[in-house]
Amino acid sequence: MTGPAAGEAAGMSPDSADLLDRFCRYVRIETRSDDASPTTPSTSGQWDLLRLLEHELRELGAQEVTIDAHGYVLATIPATVPHPTPVIAWFAHVDTATNLPGAAKPIVHRAYDGRRLALPDDPTQVLTVEDTPFLREAIGQDIITASGTTLLGADDKAGVAIVMAAARHLLRHPEIPHCKIRVCFNPDEEIARGVDKLDLAAVGADFAYTLDGSERGEICYETFSADAAVLEIHGVASHPGWAKDVMVNALRLAGRFVAALPMELSPERTSGRDGFIHPLAVTGSAEQAAARFILRDFELAGLTAKRALMEKIAAELRSAEPRARITLTFTEQYRNMRYWLEKDMRPVELARAAARRAGVEPFDQPIRGGTDGSRLTARGLPTPNIFTGMHEVHSQREWVSLQDMTKAAETLLHLAQLWAEPAK
Repeated sequence: MTGPAAGEAAGMSPDSADLLDRFCRYVRIETRSDDASPTTPSTSGQWDLLRLLEHELRELGAQEVTIDAHGYVLATIPATVPHPTPVIAWFAHVDTATNLPGAAKPIVHRAYDGRRLALPDDPTQVLTVEDTPFLREAIGQDIITASGTTLLGADDKAGVAIVMAAARHLLRHPEIPHCKIRVCFNPDEEIARGVDKLDLAAVGADFAYTLDGSERGEICYETFSADAAVLEIHGVASHPGWAKDVMVNALRLAGRFVAALPMELSPERTSGRDGFIHPLAVTGSAEQAAARFILRDFELAGLTAKRALMEKIAAELRSAEPRARITLTFTEQYRNMRYWLEKDMRPVELARAAARRAGVEPFDQPIRGGTDGSRLTARGLPTPNIFTGMHEVHSQREWVSLQDMTKAAETLLHLAQLWAEPAK
């Protein structure tokens, strides 16, 4: 693809002050999801942000703004070109991870100078350029952190703010030629239910993008494939004083299962394209216990091998203690979106071209995780992932660069233009 060099296209710089204001407003709202909840959204705080976004989209002048019974916010930015174009959608999720509180007190560190940052509400939470290489690259930029006891929520409220900033810019500048765009904000991505109840016909898009990536220039079209596993063990109850040759302790058997998993297949020992088996929780009693796991691999063959390994360990436990009842069940979570996107790379290629027009050099980065795009792509809506500038996510040290967020919004503006160009 060819086009104007960075800076040549008039009116393509989103308002970074507005973007920052939106981001700081959004991260103050508690929106962590809850995988124990049966509802969608899984928590009431997500409704607060979703309803706010619905209101703000109406204020901006977006069309066809709706919020459905499951919290999905949809809106339209009409095309500004007379010829037919594909319809694209921009996605971002409002929930934050379950492991820490999500109502942040954002702190803006203007023109960061490379100093050590001890976060004020918990000074043991420290950011340094020595421990955080991307922070060194952000020297001179405006970075935002939380105060030390919560998530910042850049995952994915940076994506939410970026989409809103790009939408605001296009709605204020109808002279910019662009395709029709559907905006979608969804709940519960962090618990792998982000698009479970989304009506793709209501979205009405041909291609989509999630704004849920990390470092500047990252364009992702490959994710882990993912399964969940649950081990259930029913032992034999007995009074511990008279338990000899009677009791079968379910907790001990669960511990033996976890201990039998090879450490080289743990998240602590893997990187790059290596997959893993990760024990999430063991609960129960001597009589009955359960353990939850997640399995990850970039290739389906690797995922199948990890399932087989767990089945083998379960079979060995049954043989060693036949009085126990041991079941192991697997549930598919999502699949590597590369399997579909590599058949038609146009959405990826245009994202790369848009980044270049924004003055950013794009690069491919396989995601050691999943996005809503994994599920959307498998369901028939090709959805690669675009950078937001967030780092150290799912921790109190989470941070994001305002300049990177602004470049991501600018990339979206160029992307909307590229999809509107007549086919060559």
